[in-house]
Amino acid sequence: MAVKDRDRFSTATRLRLLGEQTAARVYRSQNRRQAHRSRLTGRAALLALVLCSLIVALAYPMRQYVSQRADIADLERQQEQARRRVEQLRDLKARWQDDAYAEQQIRQRLHYVMPGETGYVVIGPRPAEQPRTDRTTSLRPWYANIWYGVDTSDASSGK
Repeated sequence: MAVKDRDRFSTATRLRLLGEQTAARVYRSQNRRQAHRSRLTGRAALLALVLCSLIVALAYPMRQYVSQRADIADLERQQEQARRRVEQLRDLKARWQDDAYAEQQIRQRLHYVMPGETGYVVIGPRPAEQPRTDRTTSLRPWYANIWYGVDTSDASSGK
């Protein structure tokens, strides 16, 4: 029994026990780390990489598709406006084929009168004479008024 007691308290035995305990702790911590690390496996990383590459590869064609759809909608709107304008012009052309409409437009726009009718031109009231001093002179600086007076007196004396 003395040999067993002596082995139990020897330095070599203590070191061996400490080594086993430390190894057990390291093994447990590695298992915990692997449990945390095992969430993202190589397959999951590969799947994420494939999805990202697909998104990048499809981004430009999708942008082109959306912009082309917008262009198509814009062109359809322009086409509809052109159709309406063509319809208006056809209506106008049909109206000009009518002699009564053409005569009405000629009288209104060109001030023509039929033979035997008397045409009158109404002249509005005579505009009031402008006063000798220009009203805009107060808006200009004084030196501009001097040059304006020199220019206008020079032009009137030359006639």
